[in-house]
Amino acid sequence: MRLELKEISKGFPGVVANDHISLTVEPGEIHALLGENGAGKTTLMNILYGLYHADEGEILIDGKPVRFGSPGDAIAAGLGMVHQHFMLVPVFTVTENIMLGVESTRGRFGLLDRATARRQVTEISERFGLEIPPDAVIEELPVGVQQRVEIVKALYREAEILILDEPTAVLTPQETEELFRVMRSLKEAGKSIIFITHKLKEVLAIADRITVLRRGRVVGTTTPQETTEAELAAMMVGRTVMLQVAKEPSKPGEPVLQVADLMVRDDRGHLAVDGVSFEVRAGEIVCVAGVQGNGQTELVEALTGLRRASAGCIRILGTDVTHASVHDVLEAGVGHVPEDRLRDGLIVEFSIADNLLLDQYDVAPFASWIVRNDREVLRAAEERARSYDIRTPSVLQAASTLSGGNQQKVIVAREFSRPIHLLIASQPTRGLDVGSIEYIHARLVAKRDEGVAVLLVSPELDEVLALADRIAVMYRSRIVAILPAGAASREELGLLMAGVSPDEVRPKEALGG
Repeated sequence: MRLELKEISKGFPGVVANDHISLTVEPGEIHALLGENGAGKTTLMNILYGLYHADEGEILIDGKPVRFGSPGDAIAAGLGMVHQHFMLVPVFTVTENIMLGVESTRGRFGLLDRATARRQVTEISERFGLEIPPDAVIEELPVGVQQRVEIVKALYREAEILILDEPTAVLTPQETEELFRVMRSLKEAGKSIIFITHKLKEVLAIADRITVLRRGRVVGTTTPQETTEAELAAMMVGRTVMLQVAKEPSKPGEPVLQVADLMVRDDRGHLAVDGVSFEVRAGEIVCVAGVQGNGQTELVEALTGLRRASAGCIRILGTDVTHASVHDVLEAGVGHVPEDRLRDGLIVEFSIADNLLLDQYDVAPFASWIVRNDREVLRAAEERARSYDIRTPSVLQAASTLSGGNQQKVIVAREFSRPIHLLIASQPTRGLDVGSIEYIHARLVAKRDEGVAVLLVSPELDEVLALADRIAVMYRSRIVAILPAGAASREELGLLMAGVSPDEVRPKEALGG
């Protein structure tokens, strides 16, 4: 037995995050950890990785009790963690990133021994079939290769137990298959892998065993041979979950959003959106599909007033809003679920109640002239928290006390709860469990059926295929194809997202604009 967690408990004020959790991970095993938002997965991994101390219980590695005071202690004991958001320095090379923090030196003056590190990186890469270029600069590499760099970084530190936190969140289907090949190679070499994800299909495809957490407790451990997606979803949320989105064909009306020849530069002055044109009509969902980092962020920022366009035109209901402020865009009837909830979606020092009404705090019934109606604010906030299952002891607590998934629910609840003509949702289900995803998908379809134009930006092909009436594939700052729903398979969309030209993919029917 390589790793054993015995009766791990951890509490925070008003919340029991982990309640006597026990699990084991064997050598050469891929052990999936599933759970809804607030189930305790992150807390448990933070305890295992030395970021938190457990209130009760113990950790054993190879039968010996261990106690970690820091991630450094965990790394020294043979643990490695690949975070969902990569911990890489973009302007450093692959080798420089991997040796960072454990630098080898040579000579009496302590010069960095890059040559030795490079040889070790190459040897690890070849042994496990990771295929990374040791001299490449990180920012020039595709996302899937950057992730392999993170895995090599852990192996370079002699990790025997790897924690992979949502590792497929930003990968194309083809990159996901490549990651699974790497995981199987690591498994065959005797490495233990803890695989944290929300994607049930992937769990069934790659895991040897599956442990499900719900509200801080283990509710079951099973294997892919003994369970199904529906059973896993029910274990996670405690009820039957509809895994398919129920929706009728769309009935598009007049254009609400019109984008023509839009050009937008990123923070470094590079062209991130290059001549993009499309429209979204009332009563339809247009999904922008693509691996993160291909200009979607800058596109949404320009549409919502957060970034100035360099050229082109944006119209909402016929009005030119190309250079409008964020306030003016919201006043034009636009709801916005941002990609970065902490930077653009929340003021985490404010209460949950205040965050739920950030864009309505100055209108009736929440205010009269300059006087705020605290009773109405509290009533509305509590109602929204119940409707969107925001897990908190009180809406008067700071938003910073919420888990990432519950913070996302606050933003979704706020933007879905006011009258709008256009909803721009960038990864609205990011970090959410299957029950919450089911609920938000249903709300997106309901908004569409109310006549709202919906622009959904998502790297998740399952989400795109389930919700889209039309799909715009974005690659390297351009929209390379716009397809009606059903015109391309999952595999064809994955190829388009990876940069294969539409002529080579040959979708059944590609339409412009």
